Amino acid sequence: MGDKKKKAAAIFIRLVSAAGTGFFYVKKKNPRKMTEKLEFRKYDPRVNRHVLFTEAKMKCSTTVPYNSILR
Repeated sequence: MGDKKKKAAAIFIRLVSAAGTGFFYVKKKNPRKMTEKLEFRKYDPRVNRHVLFTEAKMKCSTTVPYNSILR
């Protein structure tokens, strides 16, 4: 029938340290399932402790098709 493009289900987001060190983690998120902003307490090696990491957008957001996540 038609060659419809599927929308990417997952996007990459950046988890930025609240300590202000500039350290960040990269994580995949499905915005359809998780609508709220992510916050995690993770390890920041620049201050040698666990701090709060909050969600920020990637500078060049790369989308990932859903079927590649399942692999």
